[in-house]
Amino acid sequence: MSENSPLETSRILLTGLSTKLSSYYENRVPRDTSILVVSNHRSFMDAPVLMAAISQPIRFACHHYMGQVPVMREIVTEQFGCFPLAANRQRNTSFFQKSQAFLQSRQVVGVFPEGPEPMVKFTDPSKLGEFQRGFAHLAMRSRVQNLAVLPIAIASLEEVNTSSMPLKILSLFDPSEPLFNQMGWHPLVIYRRVAVLVGRPYLIKQQHWEQYQGKHAKATVMELTNYCYREIRELLQEGCY
Repeated sequence: MSENSPLETSRILLTGLSTKLSSYYENRVPRDTSILVVSNHRSFMDAPVLMAAISQPIRFACHHYMGQVPVMREIVTEQFGCFPLAANRQRNTSFFQKSQAFLQSRQVVGVFPEGPEPMVKFTDPSKLGEFQRGFAHLAMRSRVQNLAVLPIAIASLEEVNTSSMPLKILSLFDPSEPLFNQMGWHPLVIYRRVAVLVGRPYLIKQQHWEQYQGKHAKATVMELTNYCYREIRELLQEGCY
């Protein structure tokens, strides 16, 4: 896999699906730093949309089952450069180890802190789910010099909603995921027109590392989590209306 193949593949996919992409505030993307992209998540198209919007390959953490399903595994890992997480008990360790290695080598890492739930339910394009805090712990623990956490909003302006497969099928590949142990179909959201709005980066400094310990650690993590949530929520509202 060449360094730029995920970006090239993303552009090909958007062209093939006739998706019209508009990007805003691209000048906020930091230069000469390691970048941790944080974004909302409703569609399988989100990773390629973000790569095309900022014109950079992004190494996205993806659900464990994506590394288990034949054909899908090759597409997400070889074509889009994603890294599937380990099974349930090893998931956090896998996420931190792989993400830290990519950030240290100055590759852009992407995370979707809403988790998998918005992907298995039909959701309102303008709504934002609760954020998990794993990305904030990663930003503090990694101790990567010149790290910028970059919130980005994906605002769907026109889309097609259909279904792809029964959720029960996915439980065969990842029985540890409770979201798959239910009736219904996995939604498939295809963007026709989509806007990507880049937020203001949050720079991780020495003072954050020092605060990330003892009783101050939780507050430091919450500050970063809430910052990204607010940025994306406001940009999402701006893009959708």
